[in-house]
Amino acid sequence: MTQHELDARGLLCPMPVIKTQNAIQQLTPGDRLRVLATDPGVLHDIPAWCRVNGHTILSSQEQAREIEVVIEVCGDPGE
Repeated sequence: MTQHELDARGLLCPMPVIKTQNAIQQLTPGDRLRVLATDPGVLHDIPAWCRVNGHTILSSQEQAREIEVVIEVCGDPGE
């Protein structure tokens, strides 16, 4: 398992989800991606995208207008 980080702060929907998707395509199952964002929509959009694509949300939190979502990559990336 390798930890990765994606800085999507300052981006608005749908860019944080698109950048998350692109980043996950480069990872392998078991890797973790920490997404940092400021768009509150990611609290719903990224978990919904993960459900559809078979990835796991390990944590999701908002603090001082900054959002952190940690995803575990599952299955075959790019599927």
